[in-house]
Amino acid sequence: MEEDHILGSQQLPPQENGLPAANPTQESGADGKKKKKKKKPAKVAAIDVIESIGGIQLNPGKEEDGEVDEADAVTETDAAKKKKSKSKSKKKKGLVQTDPPSIPVKDLFPNGEFPEGETQAYKDDNLWRSTSEEKREQERLEKPMYNTVRQAAEVHRQVRSYIRKYAKPGVAMVDICETLEDMVRKLIAENGLKAGIAFPTGCSLNRVAAHWTPNSGDKTVLQYDDVMKLDFGTHIEGRIIDCAFTVAFNPVYNPLLEAAREATNTGVRAAGIDVRLGDIGAAIQEVMESYEVEIGGKTFQVKSVRNINGHSMGPYHIHAGKRVLSVKGGEQTKMEEGEFFAIETFGSTGKGFVREDLECSHYMKNFDVGHVPLRLQKAKQLLGTIDKHFSTLGFCRRYLDRVGETKYLMALKHLCDQGVVQACPPLCDIKGSYVAQFEHTIFLRPTCKEVLSRGDDF
Repeated sequence: MEEDHILGSQQLPPQENGLPAANPTQESGADGKKKKKKKKPAKVAAIDVIESIGGIQLNPGKEEDGEVDEADAVTETDAAKKKKSKSKSKKKKGLVQTDPPSIPVKDLFPNGEFPEGETQAYKDDNLWRSTSEEKREQERLEKPMYNTVRQAAEVHRQVRSYIRKYAKPGVAMVDICETLEDMVRKLIAENGLKAGIAFPTGCSLNRVAAHWTPNSGDKTVLQYDDVMKLDFGTHIEGRIIDCAFTVAFNPVYNPLLEAAREATNTGVRAAGIDVRLGDIGAAIQEVMESYEVEIGGKTFQVKSVRNINGHSMGPYHIHAGKRVLSVKGGEQTKMEEGEFFAIETFGSTGKGFVREDLECSHYMKNFDVGHVPLRLQKAKQLLGTIDKHFSTLGFCRRYLDRVGETKYLMALKHLCDQGVVQACPPLCDIKGSYVAQFEHTIFLRPTCKEVLSRGDDF
Protein backbone atom coordinates (compact mmCIF):
# COMPACT_ATOMS: atom_id res chain seq x y z
CA MET A 1 0.00 0.00 0.00
CA GLU A 2 2.90 2.32 0.67
CA GLU A 3 4.15 1.75 -2.91
CA ASP A 4 0.69 2.52 -4.25
CA HIS A 5 0.75 5.85 -2.41
CA ILE A 6 4.12 6.83 -3.86
CA LEU A 7 3.14 5.85 -7.36
CA GLY A 8 -0.23 7.42 -7.10
CA SER A 9 1.26 10.77 -6.14
CA GLN A 10 3.29 11.05 -9.34
CA GLN A 11 2.15 12.42 -12.66
CA LEU A 12 2.78 10.38 -15.81
CA PRO A 13 3.38 11.75 -19.34
CA PRO A 14 1.24 10.73 -22.36
CA GLN A 15 1.24 7.14 -23.58
CA GLU A 16 1.93 5.88 -27.06
CA ASN A 17 1.05 2.37 -28.15
CA GLY A 18 -0.07 1.61 -24.65
CA LEU A 19 3.35 2.40 -23.11
CA PRO A 20 4.52 5.57 -21.37
CA ALA A 21 6.80 7.76 -23.47
CA ALA A 22 10.44 7.86 -22.46
CA ASN A 23 11.53 11.01 -20.63
CA PRO A 24 15.27 11.26 -20.02
CA THR A 25 14.81 14.11 -17.53
CA GLN A 26 12.30 12.27 -15.31
CA GLU A 27 13.62 11.48 -11.84
CA SER A 28 13.36 7.95 -10.52
CA GLY A 29 12.26 6.89 -7.03
CA ALA A 30 10.65 8.98 -4.32
CA ASP A 31 13.70 11.14 -3.59
CA GLY A 32 14.39 12.14 -7.21
CA LYS A 33 18.24 12.16 -6.75
CA LYS A 34 19.12 9.74 -9.57
CA LYS A 35 18.13 10.37 -13.19
CA LYS A 36 16.80 7.62 -15.42
CA LYS A 37 19.09 6.55 -18.26
CA LYS A 38 16.60 4.31 -19.93
CA LYS A 39 13.03 3.28 -19.34
CA LYS A 40 13.10 -0.34 -18.32
CA PRO A 41 10.29 -2.68 -19.38
CA ALA A 42 9.99 -3.91 -15.79
CA LYS A 43 9.09 -0.40 -14.67
CA VAL A 44 6.48 -0.12 -17.41
CA ALA A 45 4.98 -3.42 -16.40
CA ALA A 46 4.77 -2.29 -12.79
CA ILE A 47 3.03 0.89 -13.79
CA ASP A 48 0.59 -1.02 -15.99
CA VAL A 49 -0.27 -3.29 -13.08
CA ILE A 50 -0.93 -0.38 -10.76
CA GLU A 51 -3.06 1.33 -13.39
CA SER A 52 -5.07 -1.81 -14.00
CA ILE A 53 -6.13 -1.99 -10.37
CA GLY A 54 -6.93 1.71 -10.05
CA GLY A 55 -3.82 2.53 -8.03
CA ILE A 56 -2.91 5.67 -10.07
CA GLN A 57 -4.78 8.31 -11.98
CA LEU A 58 -3.40 9.38 -15.38
CA ASN A 59 -3.32 12.98 -16.54
CA PRO A 60 -2.21 12.53 -20.16
CA GLY A 61 -2.63 16.19 -21.03
CA LYS A 62 0.21 17.47 -18.75
CA GLU A 63 3.97 16.95 -19.21
CA GLU A 64 5.54 19.59 -16.94
CA ASP A 65 7.12 17.44 -14.19
CA GLY A 66 6.61 14.45 -11.94
CA GLU A 67 5.21 16.34 -8.88
CA VAL A 68 1.64 16.27 -7.53
CA ASP A 69 -0.88 18.36 -9.45
CA GLU A 70 -1.69 20.74 -6.58
CA ALA A 71 -4.37 22.64 -8.52
CA ASP A 72 -6.34 19.42 -9.04
CA ALA A 73 -5.96 18.50 -5.37
CA VAL A 74 -7.27 21.90 -4.24
CA THR A 75 -10.18 21.66 -6.68
CA GLU A 76 -11.14 18.26 -5.34
CA THR A 77 -10.90 19.51 -1.73
CA ASP A 78 -13.06 22.55 -2.47
CA ALA A 79 -15.62 20.36 -4.19
CA ALA A 80 -15.74 18.06 -1.17
CA LYS A 81 -16.24 21.01 1.18
CA LYS A 82 -19.03 22.43 -0.97
CA LYS A 83 -20.74 19.05 -1.07
CA LYS A 84 -20.51 18.74 2.72
CA SER A 85 -21.82 22.27 3.21
CA LYS A 86 -24.68 21.60 0.83
CA SER A 87 -25.67 18.45 2.68
CA LYS A 88 -25.70 20.36 5.97
CA SER A 89 -27.92 23.08 4.53
CA LYS A 90 -30.42 20.45 3.51
CA LYS A 91 -30.91 19.42 7.12
CA LYS A 92 -34.17 20.64 8.65
CA LYS A 93 -33.71 23.96 10.38
CA GLY A 94 -35.38 24.65 13.75
CA LEU A 95 -38.54 26.74 13.78
CA VAL A 96 -38.20 30.43 14.54
CA GLN A 97 -41.02 32.40 16.15
CA THR A 98 -42.96 34.70 13.84
CA ASP A 99 -43.66 38.39 14.39
CA PRO A 100 -46.30 38.72 15.75
CA PRO A 101 -45.88 35.38 17.56
CA SER A 102 -48.15 32.63 16.26
CA ILE A 103 -46.23 29.32 16.55
CA PRO A 104 -47.02 27.23 19.65
CA VAL A 105 -44.09 27.33 22.04
CA LYS A 106 -43.99 23.55 22.28
CA ASP A 107 -43.14 23.41 18.54
CA LEU A 108 -40.14 25.68 19.12
CA PHE A 109 -38.73 23.22 21.66
CA PRO A 110 -39.38 19.80 20.09
CA ASN A 111 -37.22 18.02 22.69
CA GLY A 112 -39.64 19.10 25.41
CA GLU A 113 -36.96 20.98 27.36
CA PHE A 114 -38.09 24.55 28.04
CA PRO A 115 -35.89 27.42 29.31
CA GLU A 116 -35.17 27.41 33.02
CA GLY A 117 -36.06 30.57 34.92
CA GLU A 118 -33.60 32.57 36.99
CA THR A 119 -32.24 30.51 39.89
CA GLN A 120 -31.28 31.97 43.25
CA ALA A 121 -29.51 30.11 46.03
CA TYR A 122 -31.10 29.68 49.44
CA LYS A 123 -29.47 31.41 52.39
CA ASP A 124 -28.26 30.59 55.88
CA ASP A 125 -29.48 27.23 57.18
CA ASN A 126 -30.58 26.08 53.69
CA LEU A 127 -27.27 26.55 51.87
CA TRP A 128 -26.67 22.81 52.04
CA ARG A 129 -29.55 22.18 49.62
CA SER A 130 -27.57 23.29 46.56
CA THR A 131 -25.11 20.41 46.95
CA SER A 132 -27.41 17.75 48.37
CA GLU A 133 -27.44 14.70 46.12
CA GLU A 134 -30.74 13.60 47.62
CA LYS A 135 -32.40 16.92 46.71
CA ARG A 136 -30.91 16.80 43.21
CA GLU A 137 -32.36 13.35 42.68
CA GLN A 138 -35.71 14.62 43.89
CA GLU A 139 -35.58 17.34 41.23
CA ARG A 140 -34.71 14.82 38.52
CA LEU A 141 -37.82 12.86 39.42
CA GLU A 142 -39.96 16.01 39.24
CA LYS A 143 -38.52 17.17 35.90
CA PRO A 144 -41.75 16.62 33.89
CA MET A 145 -43.64 19.00 36.16
CA TYR A 146 -40.83 21.56 35.92
CA ASN A 147 -41.02 21.50 32.13
CA THR A 148 -44.79 21.93 32.25
CA VAL A 149 -44.64 25.15 34.23
CA ARG A 150 -41.57 26.40 32.31
CA GLN A 151 -43.53 26.05 29.09
CA ALA A 152 -46.28 28.26 30.51
CA ALA A 153 -43.61 30.76 31.60
CA GLU A 154 -42.06 30.88 28.12
CA VAL A 155 -45.49 31.60 26.63
CA HIS A 156 -45.88 34.48 29.08
CA ARG A 157 -42.48 35.93 28.13
CA GLN A 158 -43.13 35.81 24.40
CA VAL A 159 -46.63 37.29 24.66
CA ARG A 160 -45.63 40.18 26.90
CA SER A 161 -42.61 40.92 24.70
CA TYR A 162 -44.96 41.52 21.77
CA ILE A 163 -47.73 43.28 23.70
CA ARG A 164 -45.27 45.87 24.98
CA LYS A 165 -44.82 46.99 21.38
CA TYR A 166 -48.52 46.74 20.56
CA ALA A 167 -49.95 48.68 23.52
CA LYS A 168 -49.59 52.32 22.53
CA PRO A 169 -51.61 55.50 23.15
CA GLY A 170 -54.73 55.52 21.00
CA VAL A 171 -55.32 51.75 21.10
CA ALA A 172 -58.62 50.58 22.60
CA MET A 173 -58.25 48.65 25.85
CA VAL A 174 -60.45 45.85 24.56
CA ASP A 175 -58.17 45.45 21.53
CA ILE A 176 -55.11 45.20 23.79
CA CYS A 177 -56.77 42.50 25.90
CA GLU A 178 -58.14 40.45 23.03
CA THR A 179 -54.88 40.62 21.08
CA LEU A 180 -53.00 39.42 24.16
CA GLU A 181 -55.51 36.66 24.95
CA ASP A 182 -55.68 35.35 21.38
CA MET A 183 -51.89 35.19 21.33
CA VAL A 184 -51.80 33.23 24.59
CA ARG A 185 -54.29 30.75 23.16
CA LYS A 186 -52.12 30.20 20.08
CA LEU A 187 -48.76 29.99 21.80
CA ILE A 188 -49.92 27.71 24.60
CA ALA A 189 -51.93 25.54 22.16
CA GLU A 190 -55.14 26.00 24.17
CA ASN A 191 -56.70 22.69 25.06
CA GLY A 192 -59.77 22.96 27.26
CA LEU A 193 -58.81 22.92 30.92
CA LYS A 194 -55.43 21.32 30.20
CA ALA A 195 -53.78 24.45 28.80
CA GLY A 196 -54.82 28.04 28.33
CA ILE A 197 -55.47 31.36 30.04
CA ALA A 198 -55.27 31.25 33.84
CA PHE A 199 -57.38 34.35 34.58
CA PRO A 200 -58.72 37.48 32.81
CA THR A 201 -56.26 40.04 31.52
CA GLY A 202 -56.06 42.88 34.01
CA CYS A 203 -55.30 46.22 32.37
CA SER A 204 -56.11 48.51 35.28
CA LEU A 205 -55.50 52.23 34.71
CA ASN A 206 -54.11 54.90 37.02
CA ARG A 207 -55.80 54.76 40.45
CA VAL A 208 -57.24 51.31 39.71
CA ALA A 209 -54.74 48.85 41.15
CA ALA A 210 -56.16 45.51 40.01
CA HIS A 211 -59.08 43.42 38.69
CA TRP A 212 -60.21 45.65 35.84
CA THR A 213 -60.71 44.45 32.30
CA PRO A 214 -63.12 45.95 29.76
CA ASN A 215 -66.53 44.36 29.53
CA SER A 216 -68.15 44.03 26.11
CA GLY A 217 -68.98 47.43 24.66
CA ASP A 218 -66.41 49.33 26.71
CA LYS A 219 -64.87 52.13 24.64
CA THR A 220 -61.91 53.06 26.88
CA VAL A 221 -58.78 54.02 24.92
CA LEU A 222 -55.23 54.03 26.28
CA GLN A 223 -53.81 57.55 26.71
CA TYR A 224 -50.28 58.95 26.88
CA ASP A 225 -50.62 59.95 30.55
CA ASP A 226 -52.09 56.61 31.68
CA VAL A 227 -50.34 54.20 34.02
CA MET A 228 -51.48 50.72 32.95
CA LYS A 229 -50.94 47.51 34.91
CA LEU A 230 -50.92 44.48 32.61
CA ASP A 231 -51.57 41.40 34.74
CA PHE A 232 -52.22 38.14 32.90
CA GLY A 233 -51.72 34.47 33.53
CA THR A 234 -50.98 31.27 31.64
CA HIS A 235 -51.36 27.68 32.79
CA ILE A 236 -50.69 24.12 31.71
CA GLU A 237 -52.36 21.34 33.67
CA GLY A 238 -53.36 23.93 36.25
CA ARG A 239 -49.78 25.07 36.93
CA ILE A 240 -50.18 28.85 36.88
CA ILE A 241 -47.76 31.59 35.87
CA ASP A 242 -49.03 34.82 37.46
CA CYS A 243 -46.92 37.74 36.28
CA ALA A 244 -47.55 41.47 35.84
CA PHE A 245 -45.80 44.67 34.79
CA THR A 246 -46.67 48.35 34.40
CA VAL A 247 -46.64 50.41 31.20
CA ALA A 248 -46.32 54.21 31.24
CA PHE A 249 -45.38 56.44 28.32
CA ASN A 250 -44.83 59.69 30.22
CA PRO A 251 -41.37 59.53 31.84
CA VAL A 252 -42.64 61.47 34.84
CA TYR A 253 -43.94 58.15 36.21
CA ASN A 254 -40.60 56.33 35.91
CA PRO A 255 -39.73 56.63 39.64
CA LEU A 256 -43.11 55.10 40.53
CA LEU A 257 -42.50 52.16 38.20
CA GLU A 258 -38.96 51.72 39.48
CA ALA A 259 -40.19 51.65 43.07
CA ALA A 260 -42.65 48.83 42.38
CA ARG A 261 -40.17 46.88 40.26
CA GLU A 262 -37.39 47.05 42.85
CA ALA A 263 -39.78 46.25 45.69
CA THR A 264 -40.91 43.12 43.85
CA ASN A 265 -37.31 42.07 43.20
CA THR A 266 -36.60 42.60 46.89
CA GLY A 267 -39.51 40.33 47.78
CA VAL A 268 -38.27 37.69 45.37
CA ARG A 269 -34.76 37.80 46.87
CA ALA A 270 -36.11 37.63 50.43
CA ALA A 271 -38.36 34.64 49.74
CA GLY A 272 -37.20 31.10 50.42
CA ILE A 273 -37.78 27.90 52.34
CA ASP A 274 -38.38 28.55 56.06
CA VAL A 275 -38.67 32.33 55.52
CA ARG A 276 -41.49 33.99 57.45
CA LEU A 277 -44.05 35.77 55.27
CA GLY A 278 -44.05 38.85 57.49
CA ASP A 279 -40.31 39.33 57.06
CA ILE A 280 -40.74 39.53 53.30
CA GLY A 281 -43.40 42.23 53.65
CA ALA A 282 -41.13 44.34 55.85
CA ALA A 283 -38.30 44.16 53.29
CA ILE A 284 -40.71 45.12 50.47
CA GLN A 285 -42.07 48.14 52.33
CA GLU A 286 -38.63 49.47 53.19
CA VAL A 287 -37.59 49.56 49.54
CA MET A 288 -40.93 50.77 48.14
CA GLU A 289 -41.26 53.72 50.48
CA SER A 290 -37.71 54.91 49.90
CA TYR A 291 -38.89 56.33 46.55
CA GLU A 292 -40.52 59.65 45.71
CA VAL A 293 -42.19 60.82 42.51
CA GLU A 294 -42.96 64.36 41.35
CA ILE A 295 -46.18 64.76 39.38
CA GLY A 296 -47.64 68.13 38.40
CA GLY A 297 -45.22 70.01 40.60
CA LYS A 298 -46.11 67.99 43.71
CA THR A 299 -43.86 65.42 45.34
CA PHE A 300 -45.40 62.16 46.55
CA GLN A 301 -43.82 59.47 48.65
CA VAL A 302 -44.52 56.10 47.06
CA LYS A 303 -46.54 53.96 49.47
CA SER A 304 -46.90 50.19 49.57
CA VAL A 305 -50.53 49.23 49.10
CA ARG A 306 -51.16 47.35 52.31
CA ASN A 307 -54.34 45.45 51.53
CA ILE A 308 -53.30 43.71 48.30
CA ASN A 309 -50.88 40.84 48.70
CA GLY A 310 -48.87 38.14 47.01
CA HIS A 311 -50.08 34.58 47.48
CA SER A 312 -49.27 30.90 47.29
CA MET A 313 -50.63 28.97 44.31
CA GLY A 314 -51.65 25.38 43.70
CA PRO A 315 -52.98 23.47 40.68
CA TYR A 316 -56.05 25.33 39.38
CA HIS A 317 -55.94 27.36 42.62
CA ILE A 318 -54.52 30.86 42.25
CA HIS A 319 -55.02 31.85 45.92
CA ALA A 320 -53.97 28.75 47.80
CA GLY A 321 -54.02 30.17 51.33
CA LYS A 322 -50.73 31.85 52.24
CA ARG A 323 -50.45 35.63 51.85
CA VAL A 324 -47.35 37.75 51.26
CA LEU A 325 -48.11 41.34 52.27
CA SER A 326 -46.21 44.37 50.97
CA VAL A 327 -45.91 45.88 54.46
CA LYS A 328 -44.48 44.77 57.80
CA GLY A 329 -46.61 42.97 60.37
CA GLY A 330 -47.80 40.11 58.16
CA GLU A 331 -48.17 36.44 59.00
CA GLN A 332 -45.39 34.57 60.74
CA THR A 333 -46.18 31.47 58.70
CA LYS A 334 -43.15 30.06 56.87
CA MET A 335 -42.67 29.24 53.21
CA GLU A 336 -42.10 25.56 52.49
CA GLU A 337 -40.29 23.41 49.96
CA GLY A 338 -42.27 22.71 46.78
CA GLU A 339 -44.53 25.76 47.04
CA PHE A 340 -45.32 28.21 44.26
CA PHE A 341 -45.75 31.90 45.12
CA ALA A 342 -46.81 35.00 43.24
CA ILE A 343 -44.70 37.83 44.67
CA GLU A 344 -46.47 41.06 43.73
CA THR A 345 -46.18 44.62 44.98
CA PHE A 346 -48.21 47.77 44.37
CA GLY A 347 -46.78 51.25 44.81
CA SER A 348 -49.22 54.16 45.07
CA THR A 349 -49.14 57.96 45.16
CA GLY A 350 -52.44 57.86 47.07
CA LYS A 351 -53.27 56.46 50.50
CA GLY A 352 -51.82 53.01 49.88
CA PHE A 353 -55.19 51.43 50.64
CA VAL A 354 -57.67 50.19 48.02
CA ARG A 355 -61.44 49.71 48.01
CA GLU A 356 -63.82 47.95 45.65
CA ASP A 357 -65.23 50.31 43.04
CA LEU A 358 -66.53 50.47 39.45
CA GLU A 359 -68.33 47.79 37.45
CA CYS A 360 -67.27 44.21 38.13
CA SER A 361 -65.66 42.18 35.34
CA HIS A 362 -63.65 39.45 37.15
CA TYR A 363 -65.21 36.30 38.62
CA MET A 364 -63.99 32.95 39.89
CA LYS A 365 -65.67 29.80 41.13
CA ASN A 366 -64.83 29.15 44.78
CA PHE A 367 -62.26 26.38 45.02
CA ASP A 368 -63.73 24.52 48.01
CA VAL A 369 -67.42 24.93 47.26
CA GLY A 370 -69.47 21.76 47.46
CA HIS A 371 -72.94 21.07 46.10
CA VAL A 372 -75.24 24.07 46.46
CA PRO A 373 -78.95 23.78 45.53
CA LEU A 374 -79.83 26.44 42.96
CA ARG A 375 -83.34 27.75 42.36
CA LEU A 376 -82.80 29.32 38.95
CA GLN A 377 -82.55 26.99 35.98
CA LYS A 378 -80.43 29.56 34.13
CA ALA A 379 -78.01 29.59 37.08
CA LYS A 380 -77.66 25.80 36.88
CA GLN A 381 -76.98 26.01 33.16
CA LEU A 382 -74.46 28.83 33.63
CA LEU A 383 -72.66 26.88 36.34
CA GLY A 384 -72.33 24.00 33.89
CA THR A 385 -70.70 26.35 31.39
CA ILE A 386 -68.31 27.66 34.05
CA ASP A 387 -67.36 24.14 35.15
CA LYS A 388 -66.72 23.09 31.56
CA HIS A 389 -64.64 26.04 30.38
CA PHE A 390 -63.05 27.53 33.50
CA SER A 391 -63.49 25.21 36.49
CA THR A 392 -61.88 27.10 39.41
CA LEU A 393 -59.80 29.40 37.17
CA GLY A 394 -60.77 33.06 36.87
CA PHE A 395 -63.00 34.32 34.06
CA CYS A 396 -64.67 37.56 32.97
CA ARG A 397 -67.84 38.56 31.16
CA ARG A 398 -66.06 38.70 27.80
CA TYR A 399 -65.08 35.05 28.24
CA LEU A 400 -68.71 34.09 28.85
CA ASP A 401 -69.70 36.04 25.72
CA ARG A 402 -67.02 34.20 23.76
CA VAL A 403 -68.35 30.74 24.64
CA GLY A 404 -71.87 31.75 23.60
CA GLU A 405 -73.55 32.74 26.85
CA THR A 406 -76.21 35.47 26.65
CA LYS A 407 -78.48 37.19 29.17
CA TYR A 408 -76.58 35.68 32.07
CA LEU A 409 -76.18 38.61 34.49
CA MET A 410 -79.04 37.62 36.80
CA ALA A 411 -77.89 33.99 36.87
CA LEU A 412 -74.30 35.11 37.56
CA LYS A 413 -75.48 37.29 40.45
CA HIS A 414 -77.42 34.34 41.86
CA LEU A 415 -74.27 32.16 41.78
CA CYS A 416 -72.40 34.92 43.63
CA ASP A 417 -75.17 35.31 46.19
CA GLN A 418 -75.14 31.56 46.85
CA GLY A 419 -71.37 31.55 47.40
CA VAL A 420 -70.65 29.34 44.39
CA VAL A 421 -68.88 32.09 42.45
CA GLN A 422 -66.84 34.95 43.88
CA ALA A 423 -67.08 38.39 42.31
CA CYS A 424 -63.76 40.28 42.18
CA PRO A 425 -64.54 43.98 41.57
CA PRO A 426 -61.84 46.51 40.64
CA LEU A 427 -59.64 47.64 43.54
CA CYS A 428 -59.05 51.39 43.57
CA ASP A 429 -57.06 53.96 45.54
CA ILE A 430 -58.28 57.57 45.87
CA LYS A 431 -59.14 59.62 42.81
CA GLY A 432 -56.21 61.39 41.20
CA SER A 433 -53.68 58.82 42.43
CA TYR A 434 -51.51 56.49 40.40
CA VAL A 435 -50.63 52.87 41.15
CA ALA A 436 -47.84 50.74 39.65
CA GLN A 437 -47.49 46.95 39.93
CA PHE A 438 -44.85 44.31 39.22
CA GLU A 439 -45.19 40.59 39.89
CA HIS A 440 -43.24 37.35 39.45
CA THR A 441 -43.99 33.67 40.00
CA ILE A 442 -41.38 31.78 42.02
CA PHE A 443 -40.98 28.08 42.76
CA LEU A 444 -39.24 26.83 45.90
CA ARG A 445 -37.36 23.88 44.45
CA PRO A 446 -35.55 21.42 46.73
CA THR A 447 -32.10 22.79 45.78
CA CYS A 448 -32.78 26.43 44.89
CA LYS A 449 -35.38 29.09 44.23
CA GLU A 450 -36.46 29.50 40.60
CA VAL A 451 -37.99 32.75 39.35
CA LEU A 452 -40.05 31.11 36.64
CA SER A 453 -41.40 34.26 34.97
CA ARG A 454 -38.11 36.17 34.85
CA GLY A 455 -37.29 37.57 31.41
CA ASP A 456 -35.02 40.08 29.70
CA ASP A 457 -37.59 42.81 30.31
CA PHE A 458 -37.80 42.58 34.11
